Amino acid sequence: MAKNYNPYDNMLSVLENAAQRLDLQRKDYEMIKYPERELKVSIPVKMDDGEVQVFDGYRIQHSSSRGPCKGGIRYHPEVDNDEVKALAFAMTLKCAVVDLPYGGAKGAVKVDPAKLSKGELERLTRRFTAMILPIIGPEKDIPAPDVNTNAEVMGWIMDTYSMLKGYSVPGVVTGKSLEIGGSLGRPEATGRGVSITVSEALKYLKMGDAPQKIAVQGMGNVGSNTAKLLSQMGHKIVAVSDATGGFYKESGLNIEAILVYQREHNGTMEGYREDGAARITNEELLTCACDVLTPCAMENQLTEKVAPNVKARLIVEGANGPTTVEADKIFLQRNIPVIPDILANSGGVVVSYFEWVQNIQNLTWDEEQVNNMLSKIMVRSFNQVVDIAQEKQAPFRIAAYMLAVSKLVKAKKIRGVFP
Repeated sequence: MAKNYNPYDNMLSVLENAAQRLDLQRKDYEMIKYPERELKVSIPVKMDDGEVQVFDGYRIQHSSSRGPCKGGIRYHPEVDNDEVKALAFAMTLKCAVVDLPYGGAKGAVKVDPAKLSKGELERLTRRFTAMILPIIGPEKDIPAPDVNTNAEVMGWIMDTYSMLKGYSVPGVVTGKSLEIGGSLGRPEATGRGVSITVSEALKYLKMGDAPQKIAVQGMGNVGSNTAKLLSQMGHKIVAVSDATGGFYKESGLNIEAILVYQREHNGTMEGYREDGAARITNEELLTCACDVLTPCAMENQLTEKVAPNVKARLIVEGANGPTTVEADKIFLQRNIPVIPDILANSGGVVVSYFEWVQNIQNLTWDEEQVNNMLSKIMVRSFNQVVDIAQEKQAPFRIAAYMLAVSKLVKAKKIRGVFP
């Protein structure tokens, strides 16, 4: 990540734009600019060789105005406080856009999990859980998986929290395995939400009924499910990538074969071969010939350097914060619509909400019910953003922020300032 790029400042810039378009006074939205609580912890871990290594951990709660805080935990060697603040802020906005009774939070540990054994990773997770335990809980703040964390990590968090409380508390996290209270449809939820958003955007923009050529950056959980579901809808996935690079094939890649290969090779595409598929870099994927680009990897991918060379007619953000403010301006000038992350990738938190509801009420819903409710919420939220974009003549990102900020400001006004 570029050193002069501050993701939190990036979000504040968009917030100011949205607030001005809403004709808000500064006192109406000043509180939204600041997280309610920032916790930084030092996490000592006994390594397999007997040495003790200390890792930095974060849990930032941006807002609880509309309900308990909600947000994932990521493990990444380059994470910092500003990144976590920006992600917590995004979660607040995301929950408001899809009208969930949640606020936003985010957590992280500065670590490269690929360099840890499974035992070291588990000990790190359990110690981190113990250190943030005072501020998390089903009624306070509910973590979930994010970059480099998964259902197994959530299981360790749930177990640690439950052991320290003295009883089982499945609702403390979402994104768990089914056997310990997870929800059907949760692993595919974010990718399913992205694919629903792509479909709705294609219809709204009247881009044609023919299969679209789609490029997916990032073949982790979000990207792989996005590619799979869009392929099943009949679209051509012409490019995909992961940290090792990517592939481009104008006639469409064999997504099912790629997914099988990933399952057999520890989640990576390195070494994969397909007739007619050319090797490309991640930047080449972002600028490849396609109709729809779905960045589903990390932040700060579509920059002012990359944006002038993007060939896609539509961008749908599967990742959090993949587009900088400068790049947004270029896309606006080039008339390339961008469906923002706080709308497009909200499927994960929607189904996390379903999982939490099932946990606290001791219910179990079938997958069809989960997927139908997800689709209903995604389509409704997309249409609400479109309505604002049309009424205010605003880009989709600003329209989504306007929708979220208006809800947050109303909640703040109703609750008032304590004391």
